[in-house]
Amino acid sequence: MSNFNMYVPTRIVFGRGRLNELHKQNMPGKKALLVITNGKSAKESGALARTEEELHIAGVETILFDRIQANPTKTVVMDGAAAAKENCCDFVVALGGGSVMDASKAIAFMATNPGDVWDYINGGTGKKMPMQNQPLPVICITTTAGTGSEVDQWGVITNEETNEKIGFGGYDSLFPVLAVVDPELMKSVPPAFTAYQGFDALFHSTESYISTYASLMSDMYALTAIENVGKYLVRAYKDGSDMEAREHMAFANTLSGAVMTISVTTAEHSIEHAMSAYHPNLPHGAGLIMISKAFYEFFIERHACDDKFINMARAMGMKDASRPEDFITMLVQMQKDCGVDNLKMSDYGIKPDEFNKIARNARETMGGLFTANPCEMKHEDVVEVLRKSFK
Repeated sequence: MSNFNMYVPTRIVFGRGRLNELHKQNMPGKKALLVITNGKSAKESGALARTEEELHIAGVETILFDRIQANPTKTVVMDGAAAAKENCCDFVVALGGGSVMDASKAIAFMATNPGDVWDYINGGTGKKMPMQNQPLPVICITTTAGTGSEVDQWGVITNEETNEKIGFGGYDSLFPVLAVVDPELMKSVPPAFTAYQGFDALFHSTESYISTYASLMSDMYALTAIENVGKYLVRAYKDGSDMEAREHMAFANTLSGAVMTISVTTAEHSIEHAMSAYHPNLPHGAGLIMISKAFYEFFIERHACDDKFINMARAMGMKDASRPEDFITMLVQMQKDCGVDNLKMSDYGIKPDEFNKIARNARETMGGLFTANPCEMKHEDVVEVLRKSFK
């Protein structure tokens, strides 16, 4: 396909030390709900104090909301929206990784719209209600190289009552107005999470590249992101202070977010979302890694898009790649080099007798992504991917 629609209005401030320039940017309001995780990283790294200082220099008052989990829930989103309303916040600042940025978009939406966030979810038990009021503006300051959420209009929210993990948003008004991508903020990310996040960025691009919604424009973003991950992820994993590697992974991450606004990811994400909906302690990137080999082999065995797999293998560093299987070779080698080749579903409580339930959940909650697969993937095919991936 050569047709595409593209709208990525986020102002991006990219580079080492650029958080120090936050106060120079146009602020969309005077009082911000500053959203971080319920962990210690933003506080201990100094990123929180620096962000607060920058906002205060800019004349912005801040209210801290520090309750976001690794898989943000609708309950916490509603609590965040209540905090924004109670404190009369007129914009939201997300300081963190994908979970914080995803949750912040939903918080900004629910701070101005009535009801429950699940009223506006389009999949599963969501009520598919349209947006009634414009959300609060959002500024994203990403501290990880994983989701690319700083430049897209989507988030993923978990309904802990129904075990559903579904994409939320899609409105132009949910694009962040500003994204600060400062690789220095990523230095403190531990090796394992550097790998999880890096593979998430990789899969956003590989999925969007083989997607039925791919185009000339999305291919350009995807292949460039894949090249940067292929060259720099292992370096960032092995030495977190390697700022060249961190910078290129941050670049790949931002590209992987942009590519999802032009193309669409595949059912790999639907399947993982179902896995972590039932097992919220499973990091999203880790779940994707677990199923990735079997997932991509499914399409290679059916010769769904041989040329694209060869192109991805070349982008990942095998310049003489000539077979689609070469992509699997490069994927497995990178996972070995990052120490994530032996991740086990069983370590996170996943059992084989759940595979049917997970496969069904994936289609019921985010079935739309199955239409992006380069060939049909039936229920039993999903079960088989899970079976082959199980350790």
